[in-house]
Amino acid sequence: MALPFPKKPFHTHGGVSVPHCKNTWNLPTATMPPPKRVILPMQQHIGASCTPVVKKGDHVLLGQIIGDSDAYVSALIHASVSGTVADITQVELPGGQRTAAVVIDSDGKMERDPGVYPPAPLIGPKELALAAQSAGLVGLGGAGFPAHVKLNVPEDKTVDTLIINAVECEPYVTADHREALENGKNVLDGVYKVKEILDVHRVIIAVEDNKPDVIARLTEIAENPEKDPLDEVRVLALKSRYPQGAEKVLVRACTGRRVPAGGLPADVGCLVMNIASISFLASYLRTGMPLTLKRVTVDGSAVAHPQNVIVPIGTPIRDVIEFCGGYKCPPKKLMMGGPMMGLALYSDELPILKQNNAVLAFDEKDSAALEPTDCIRCGSCVAACPMNLMPLKLEKAAQRRDREALLALDVATCMECGCCAYSCPAGRQLVQAIRLGKSIVRNAGR
Repeated sequence: MALPFPKKPFHTHGGVSVPHCKNTWNLPTATMPPPKRVILPMQQHIGASCTPVVKKGDHVLLGQIIGDSDAYVSALIHASVSGTVADITQVELPGGQRTAAVVIDSDGKMERDPGVYPPAPLIGPKELALAAQSAGLVGLGGAGFPAHVKLNVPEDKTVDTLIINAVECEPYVTADHREALENGKNVLDGVYKVKEILDVHRVIIAVEDNKPDVIARLTEIAENPEKDPLDEVRVLALKSRYPQGAEKVLVRACTGRRVPAGGLPADVGCLVMNIASISFLASYLRTGMPLTLKRVTVDGSAVAHPQNVIVPIGTPIRDVIEFCGGYKCPPKKLMMGGPMMGLALYSDELPILKQNNAVLAFDEKDSAALEPTDCIRCGSCVAACPMNLMPLKLEKAAQRRDREALLALDVATCMECGCCAYSCPAGRQLVQAIRLGKSIVRNAGR
């Protein structure tokens, strides 16, 4: 029996209305020339770090594997330029963790590794997952979860719905918007290929209703009677409300199903893929070129010429900013990702990562933060939390370092979306406190 398509999205709890600020949505993507040097951290994904498989002085080619791991939850790292390995060093990532990194001085030739060629025609789900693993693909919307793990659906799970995440609800970020407009056919090619291999008969492409051009473009391509004769691929317009693009919220909005605490979308028959991830997968199956390029939105009040730029992964952020005209005033805050879930950076020497979809630089006025005051118990944080948590109680438990209370309050369910802090009139730093609470739980047994 065919699964019904929702005529409108299902209700989701909480969330906030954030400023749109999509300053670059209508600007064609620019392509940046290869930089003189790239820095490729061995940790650009959720899971185990890779180990460098090259050494200082080695000559490497575009697409060559330079980082590998025996761990299943990991993702290969490939050279994004051809050139010479200048150093194997250590870098500190935006989240504070330190990892090895391969530094490559480009020779400007962008010579392709002869081992880069399209994979054999895919037969089934195992081959699809292996292709994603060989490509070094991770969730390109910001999460960085290795795609082969997601695509390798456990035998005891049945996926009946594929959800393509084209929501992009963070302010400023428009990288996925441009992907849909500029590579819409590629997106749908990836959708039809995954749909066929996984034998999924309901595909929902989720887009916020404030992107009518994306809705029109993807609907036009999706309604192709040759590729989709049974009309099993449709676009669903979601209400414009942050964080509609969060995986668990998205599953609820598109299907009405609730992902259990600690569970994954596969537990309720869903597979969620970011629009850039599904588009890249289609490109990889056609060309064999692994993940070496990334489209990022460069914006903010301190940037001279905001735009979307395709850059080699590992390009120093300062080079990307210079390509966009440099800073028009001294930046007081630099961020990787959107302003709600992104991470503040200590330096623009850090490189672009696989899961990095934006670089934002703000002037002093836009960087000003509220000085925290006493909680007035208004309940705004509770009303805004899409996971139905109690942010204030989590903050207090973290301050007391009360592990049992943190567990009882389900701290691990928090996805750190920032809705609680955004809605708090007292300016409480709730997300930072919850992150501390998570580390207290993780480190309790050490």
